[in-house]
Amino acid sequence: MISRPAKRRTVLAAALATAAGAATPAAARTDQGAAGRGRGRPGRPRKDDLIDHHDWSCLSDWKGGTHEGTRAGGDRPGITLAKPAGTVAYTDPHTGTEATWEYARWTSPRHEPTVPASEVIASWNADTPAGTWLRIELRGTYTGGGDTPWYTLGVWTAGDGDDVPRRTSVPDQGDGKSSVYTDTFAIDDLDAGPRLASYRLRVTLHRAPGGDATPTVWRLGAMASDLPDRFEVPATEPGPAAGVELDVPRYSQNVHEGQYPEYDGGGEAWCSPTSSQMIIEHWGRKPTPEDLSWVNPDYADPQVCHAARYTFDYDYEGCGNWPFNAAYAATYDDMQAVVTRLASLADAERLIAAGIPLITSQSFVEEELDGAGYGTAGHLMTVVGFTAEGDVVANDPASPDNPSVRHVYKRRQWENIWLRTKRKDADGKVLSGTGGVCYLYFPRETTAAQKKVLASLGIG
Repeated sequence: MISRPAKRRTVLAAALATAAGAATPAAARTDQGAAGRGRGRPGRPRKDDLIDHHDWSCLSDWKGGTHEGTRAGGDRPGITLAKPAGTVAYTDPHTGTEATWEYARWTSPRHEPTVPASEVIASWNADTPAGTWLRIELRGTYTGGGDTPWYTLGVWTAGDGDDVPRRTSVPDQGDGKSSVYTDTFAIDDLDAGPRLASYRLRVTLHRAPGGDATPTVWRLGAMASDLPDRFEVPATEPGPAAGVELDVPRYSQNVHEGQYPEYDGGGEAWCSPTSSQMIIEHWGRKPTPEDLSWVNPDYADPQVCHAARYTFDYDYEGCGNWPFNAAYAATYDDMQAVVTRLASLADAERLIAAGIPLITSQSFVEEELDGAGYGTAGHLMTVVGFTAEGDVVANDPASPDNPSVRHVYKRRQWENIWLRTKRKDADGKVLSGTGGVCYLYFPRETTAAQKKVLASLGIG
């Protein structure tokens, strides 16, 4: 079973994996990333960490950078479109609609990761009222000199009506040294190529000409990493979350098999939005009855259908775009969300001990994870706790019904399939591993313990 459609990434991953001497970029995966850097840290990230998460989210952050028609402020600090910097034409590649939009733009200061990066995954939290949308871009500087183009990492809106372009990633972006694969920037040749010494993020806010609506961007950030190739990661011992299990709703993706083919048809294609919905509801948020009025009343768990629709990437033709899932979660009242990587299972334990569940991305053949009953080239599930012995308690949406969603997976097996950068499929072909990629969703108001563990992962 494959819980995220293979599509073009599988072909790319296979080609890179078989290239002589080439390492497979984690971005060129069906649903996955690369692997971790060791034990979890008690404080802020070290200067030699191989994973660097950096956000702009407070008022002083937004007052910095370069403003072109944007304004920083608000009770929840963010940037808005204060005065259009100009107009821009955009033709929606999915509908053919041509329109002119007013825009304003904010560009971050240059950020240098803790080590030069081979991959970058951005994420953002924003509000886009009717008739407004965002473009998120990245431009990096290589270690050997020279800059990347301005790469588009997403054309995003919370809505999907005729008043806005379709939510989409942008294909076929590259300069011969680096490329963008749906939601991830990656260096093309990890052996010979340069790394990314620094980067800037840019967000462009759009609205219809003459209007007064404005998007608001509350958080913009990225995870940059340069992780080693390895089929196996060091084993860890149970930590502070042993015996802790959080109360997280259980939803099965498989009960939606065949529903809404325009949003990739439910079932194995909906692991990401199903996992997202579980965690959103853990924090007490959910769609309103009005939000769900479009869903067939005969369908169970209509909120999962809703999550699939509003995370759908019209270029990828699926619901598994990582930043789009995080952005969807952050549309709920006072919710925040990031996409990042964790170094080890110890980091996950510290999150659970502080009361923060996580959504993890992994790939494996059936024999590698006892009790799963399937193999996958890419699958999202939620980690909700640990047994007293330190095994992983996961709400796995790849289950036949909601009551059977809770699983206990062996600690050693689970940490390896999540954190490794290389793996072999059932035919023995070498492919990329998952590398500790996860979504973290949490409310704006957090406890002291939650703030501490998030800060230790670079999330402010």
